[in-house]
Amino acid sequence: MIVNRKIAIVTGTSRLKGIGRAICIELAKNDIDIFFTFWSEYDKQMPWQTDDNEPDLIQAEISALGVRCEKLEFNFLGKEGVEALLNEVKNKLGFPTILVNNATYSTQTSIDTITAEELDKHYTVNFKVPALLTAEFVKQYQGHKNGRIINLTSGQTLSFMSNEVAYATTKGAIETLTRTISQEIAKKGITINAVNPGLTDTGWLDEKQKRIFSERFPMGRLGQPEDVAKLISFLVSENAEWITGQVIHSEGGFVREHYGS
Repeated sequence: MIVNRKIAIVTGTSRLKGIGRAICIELAKNDIDIFFTFWSEYDKQMPWQTDDNEPDLIQAEISALGVRCEKLEFNFLGKEGVEALLNEVKNKLGFPTILVNNATYSTQTSIDTITAEELDKHYTVNFKVPALLTAEFVKQYQGHKNGRIINLTSGQTLSFMSNEVAYATTKGAIETLTRTISQEIAKKGITINAVNPGLTDTGWLDEKQKRIFSERFPMGRLGQPEDVAKLISFLVSENAEWITGQVIHSEGGFVREHYGS
């Protein structure tokens, strides 16, 4: 087994247009070995959909950058525990020094239509499993410094998110977790931060929506997966060792509906 190499777990990497893939590529460019998880069945049910071979294509693209790359289909709603996931990473690559909780579950839920089943799915994928994976990562962490945890969140604390009750509240919980444990895990040499990528063009917008939302970005363009990936690449580097417990909004100056107009 190769030692003294940085190894990152990036969850939720199913699509070529997704944020997960962009994060993996950016980290690989910085000579970090990658272990990513995917759950194609979820993406197939979403408007953007996905092809079965996209995880294979992503793995090949990462490997071509000269780093080791492994992947695992992992259903956060399944019975397999986070210990099994970490064991798989250790067996294939070694113990990870970086954890990026990128996997998400999102369907429209208003206060009038929300069900216990749908709320449980959001809670499990967006908070419960990331929290347990974080806990196990911290418990098993073998380094003395430079451990990094990044949680992907959203802009739910900046304004209302209509018809996103389950998504917004569970993403809010992951922000609270980030702040709450930051001091405790700093003693083990691990930093933890949450990143809000803002509205990002990952294939879910139609052309009309792209035109409308582009006008609300002062820079004149939509956010791209690579934008937040570059921020995360910095946050997992040694240069970011003094940043922890923060929620960082990477939105390109996005103007929300109730501001100004």
